Order: sequence, then C-alpha cells, then structure tokens
Amino acid sequence: MMAWLQLWTMGLVMALCISLTAAEDSGFPVMEAEQRGPVEIVKKESHPVLVRQKREWIWNNLYVEEEKPAPVAYKIGQLKNSKTKEGVHFTIDGEGANTIFTVDPKGDLFVTRSLDREEKDQYNLTAKMLDGNNRLIEDSGHFIVQVTDINDNIPVFSEPYNGSIMERSAIATQVVKVRATDADDPTTANGELRYSLTPAGDLSAFEINSITGVITCKSSSLDRETKSQYVVVVKAQDMRGMASGSTATTSVTITITDTNDNIVSFTRKKYELHVPEDHKLNEKIGTLELKDNDQIQNKQPIFKIPNENNKMFNVELNPNKDGNLMLKQALDYEKRSSYTFTVEVQETLDYPADNRNTALTKAEINIKVLDVDEAPEFSQLIYTFTVVEERIVNNIGTITAKDPDRANKSIRYSILDKDCPIGINPLTGQLSTLRALDRELQATHMFQVKAQEEPSGLESFVKVNIIVQDVNDNKPELMVDEIFVCENDPTNTVIGTLRATDKDEQIPSFVFRLASESSNFSIKDYGNSTAGIMVKQGPFSLDDPKDYTVDVHISDGGQPIKTSVTKLAIKSCRCDARRIPTQCRAGARRMGVSVHALIAILLCILTILVIVILFVMRKRYQKDSLASMKNSGEIHEQLVTYDEEGGGEMDTNGYDVSILSSACHDGSLLRHPDRHPHPSLYAMVQKPQHHAQPTACKGDMAVMIEVKKDEADHDRDGFPYDTLHIYGYEGPESLAGSLSSLESSSTGSNLDYDFLSDWGPRFRTLAELYGVDAPDYYHQY
Repeated sequence: MMAWLQLWTMGLVMALCISLTAAEDSGFPVMEAEQRGPVEIVKKESHPVLVRQKREWIWNNLYVEEEKPAPVAYKIGQLKNSKTKEGVHFTIDGEGANTIFTVDPKGDLFVTRSLDREEKDQYNLTAKMLDGNNRLIEDSGHFIVQVTDINDNIPVFSEPYNGSIMERSAIATQVVKVRATDADDPTTANGELRYSLTPAGDLSAFEINSITGVITCKSSSLDRETKSQYVVVVKAQDMRGMASGSTATTSVTITITDTNDNIVSFTRKKYELHVPEDHKLNEKIGTLELKDNDQIQNKQPIFKIPNENNKMFNVELNPNKDGNLMLKQALDYEKRSSYTFTVEVQETLDYPADNRNTALTKAEINIKVLDVDEAPEFSQLIYTFTVVEERIVNNIGTITAKDPDRANKSIRYSILDKDCPIGINPLTGQLSTLRALDRELQATHMFQVKAQEEPSGLESFVKVNIIVQDVNDNKPELMVDEIFVCENDPTNTVIGTLRATDKDEQIPSFVFRLASESSNFSIKDYGNSTAGIMVKQGPFSLDDPKDYTVDVHISDGGQPIKTSVTKLAIKSCRCDARRIPTQCRAGARRMGVSVHALIAILLCILTILVIVILFVMRKRYQKDSLASMKNSGEIHEQLVTYDEEGGGEMDTNGYDVSILSSACHDGSLLRHPDRHPHPSLYAMVQKPQHHAQPTACKGDMAVMIEVKKDEADHDRDGFPYDTLHIYGYEGPESLAGSLSSLESSSTGSNLDYDFLSDWGPRFRTLAELYGVDAPDYYHQY
C-alpha cells in the first residue's frame, strides 16, 4: 500500500510539471499558486512594491520519503524560472541548505542523506538565480520540502490502567478508558489506532470500544463474592487495525467493589454461656459471632430478642460488627439458675440476598447462672428513724440484713463510729440510744452499720440517719434593747418593746406579764409574741438613788409549757421635749443565767482554786527545804558571799579560812547527829612553836566533799553544792605540804628569821611574826 501511495504521488508531480511546461511554451499566462492546486509558483520581489507582480519562479512542492537510504544523493525536483536562459545558475539558503539539500547549476535539487519525519516533517528553503557574473537575475523565492511519513513507529501506552466497577452493575457500565499514542502522522493510516481485547485476558465480562478505548461491562451478574477481580489485555494497532499494522498491549486490572447483597448469618445454631450471678450490669456476657460474605462496611446486622428476655439481656455491636450479649438486670442464682431464649438477626439489603436460603438467622442462647458467695443484703438502701430528744429509747428501729445465698448464714451487726450515741444489738439489729440526745446540739446523727456473715464472712454496709425530734425543753429568753424612762414620762407611756427567743423547734407563742406587781410599770401583751412595757405611775427623778427594775414572766405556749422570769433594769433619764435622753443614770440590769452556764463558771472557779493550792504547797515545801539547809550550818555560802580583799594574813578575825586546812582540833566538819554543841572549827591562827612539828590530819576536806555529794544524790529537794568546785584544796597527801602561812612553822624552815629585828622599824612586824615566840605575839592582841 505504501509503495502504491509513493508511485501515485510521483506520477501526479510529473503530470503537473508537463502541464506547466506546455502552458509556458504556448504563451498562456501562468496561473497563480492559489489556482494551481498542488503546484505552487512563488515570486519573491527584491524590493517591496504595492502592486502585485507576476511571479517568475516556477516549481512544484517537493517531497522526500522519510527513512529512504541515501548512499548517493538523489534528485527530488528542479528549480525553474521564466527568465531561465543559458549561463545562469542557482543557489539555495535555509533549513538544511547545502548540507541536507544541494542544487546543481541546472537547478536540480538533491537530498544527501536519510530523513526522519518524526524528527522534522518539513524544511523551509529559498532560491536565487544568478548570471555568469554572479549577478542576481531573480530575487530569492520561498519553497518547502516536505518529508512524507512511513509506518516506522509502534503504538505506546503511556501509563498503567486500573479500573473498578460495583458488583451487579448494569450492562454497558463504563469501567475505564485506555489510550495509546503513535509517533507516526495521525492524518495517515500510519498513526490511526484501533483497540481490542486479546484472549490473553478475561473476555467473559468486559468489552472495549475499538476507536475510543472505553472498556464497558457486558454482564449484569458481576458478583464480588464469586470473583472480585478481573484482568483484561488491551491491544492497540495502527494502520486502522490492518494486519500489517504495528501493535502494543497493556493489561488492565478491574476490581469488583462490594454491595450489600448477602445477609449475615450466625456461625452456630446454639450458644452456651456460663455467667456468675455477681456479673456487673451492662457488661459483656459473651459474643454472638456472625458471618457475612460482604465486606465489613456492608455488614449491618440488626438483633432482636423476643419476649420478656429482652428486659434481662440485650445485644450490642462490637467493632467487628458481631453481637455482644449484655446483662441489663442483676442475676440471682437462688431465684433462677438458667435462661434459654432465641436471638434473631436481620439486615436490610440493596439486592435480593444471594445466601437467603443458606443463612442462619436464628440462634438459641443457653445461659447457666453460677452461684457466688454474696455479701449480706439489707432490706433498705438507707434507713431513717426518728428519736425524741432528752429520752433514752430502747427500740428506735431495726436494721435487717440477710445472706442471699442458699446457706443463709447468720448475720452480726455493728456500728463503725465508736463515738456514736446510738447502739445496736449485734444479733437482732435493733437500735437504741446510749445517752439522751439533744436536738439543740445536734439535730441529726448519721452513721454506718456493718452486717457481716458469721463467722468472719463477707460484709456489707448501710447508711442510717437518726432524726432527733424536738420537745419543748428550753425556757424562753428575753430579748430587749436598753430601756429608759424619762423623768417627765406620763402614765401609759410605752418606754420599750419586749421580745423573746426559744431554742426549741416548735413555733412559740410568747405571753408576757409581770412576775411581781410593780408600782411604776406595767406590761401590755400585744398577742403577737411581743409586749410593751408602759409607765404605770411616776414621777421619776434622776436624783432618786433606787434602781427601777421589773420581773418579766414569759411563757412559750408549748407542750409542756416552759416559762422564765427575767429581771429587767430600766434606766432613769432626763429627756428633752422629743423624749431624747440628755442625761441618764444606769440601773443594774440583771439577766437570768442558765444552769449550764452556772455549772461551767463553778467548774472554772474550782479548777483555779486547786491550781492555787498546789502552787502554794509547792512554794511552802521549797521554803522548808531552804530553811533546813540554812540550819545545817553549811560553810560554802560564806566562801562565795564576800568579795573583800582582806587585811592580809593578820586579818583572821572577820573571815576564818583556817577551815580550809581541815584542822582536826575539834572534830569533823560533819554535822553531829546528837545536835550537842561542839567546839568551833575556827581556831585562832597562832604562830606555831619552833620546836613543834605539826601533825597532818589527812582527808578531812575530802570526807566532807564526799558526804555532801552523797547527800545531794539522795535528797531530791536539796540544793546542789555548786560552790565546792572553787576550793583550792590541795589535799593532805601532797608531798609539797601546805603552802599557807597560817599553819606553817618557822622552825620547819631552813631559815632563821631572828635577824629581822635588826632591820629596823619597817620589818618589826615580820620580826614579831617569825622572830619572837608565838604566845608573846598573840598576847599583844
């Protein structure tokens, strides 16, 4: 076919060339390109003109077949001009000039190589005619070389294709459109494609439009549950589908989407469930599994429990759209140990169900209730009782609980609050008051009662409210502002209003009157629980020394009636014309005191007296202890009370410190138990004899210290002898002996002090102390 087209094209070109030549030789005018059909004659003027000129160039369209081999340049046409004559030659310019296309002096146009129409389908060139001297005879004219197409490209599918269609769709429902491309000339058969489905794919349910490439359904019985996916193979062929055309194929996956055309079905005919009787309400007992051939989004079961069992149980959908059997009411093994009922399932479908003859839409449910040891159950959720105040009640009411199990164990009752004024019989549950209740202190009592199975079994609790009922047990109390009477108040003047209060719950009806006759005042009861105090007889004087008082008697009108008498003080005042007091003398206002307040005051006074007595006794005891210590003749207080420097060793009369040497001339320092007088320990300090060596009495001071320490350890009321630590006692056992001059003997020294008498008056005192006999010296004083 392609060869035939090429021959036909070349013949047409040659015929046109012959006809043009004949017309030119006969002298007929050459028709313009618009009237010559396929032959185009173009004259290019060398300069722009406004008048249309007859073209001098004569040529036809030039064609080159693509992909034609060109081992040697071949001629495709000739350039001609009406002014052609001997000695002229041609040149060309433009796309591919002198490379792809060449021209010889005669005007023959040649192609030097193979061309590709898909790369470039036409070339634009211009031609010039020159004389032998290369002078321009005819200006350039434009011509086109067209590349003719051959079927050298195959169809191509540019992308993969997938489609979907809902099951049970009607015939001719569009699924997907496929499209292939061909690089050949689309205006020729080389680029015109046709589509078809090949036997390599599934041809049972789909077909394709050969021109548009639209795939449609050709069956109305597509069933996803039977087959959910199809694969078809599409072939695209050029040359309008002729057998000689090139082909390409692609596979198209078609998915069948689901619709709700299958009813749900139970997986079993019977479900056996075991449930303990203490199973919580609104929680799952078990799962009723369902089967649905449709996808889960089209699984829409509706459950139905017939008869009275729907009050006890219901079914809820879980995430998998199966049925969860739920408990709505509490189970009780002792009342009913099993349940048997039927559950139905339904579903609304878009189409008649495919499995309507095989689906299980009813299932039998058997529930076995398991016995559980349960805590005691009270007969009421909350108990409320009423108790009259100020009375001991032995039977307020009874708390009742029982063991719900078949064992029916005995119950023991108790109250958790240890401070509760209510008691309970542990066996019968009867409540009673442990003490009289006072509504004014606490109107209600709330506590919990525990019921426990014996022995040490399960336990449960219940709330109990005790409401204290009021009785008229409080006396009315007078409420009145400060009342005064003016000196010039006439008879029947109301000088104040009386009111009263009552702590009882009952609505009082107060009645006021005078408890004792008053010569100056009277009370008028208004009948609305208030009264006025009025002037009965005057006159009144601010200078009158007596106090004005009245005894007000109040009755509350309750059952039983309670009364009170309150002494009301009235001030006497001097008032102006508008009864505004300008000067008053206060009267003694004495109000009644309750018994409770009086008892509290007495207790406080008694407590203070006891504390004072204890404090006085302690002070007296401590004073006796101090006196006893003073009588003991302790010497350490002397040692710490004086802060004088003294007169030296000669000054031994005011402060006798020789006791520190623990002289043993007159006995121990200890207090003698016989209390008889003993010689004083404070001996006169004398100069020892030269010939006498003092004998050491060892340990007296140490014995005294140890005795005093022992007394301090065993006498809790004695004062510690803190001053003992200040003694500079060296002790009798010291090898150095005593350093004090009071006990030193001049004879015990290695020096002779008689030479001091020769030193003059300044040293006479020393000479008398150390250089003369001790008795002579002592007698000078």
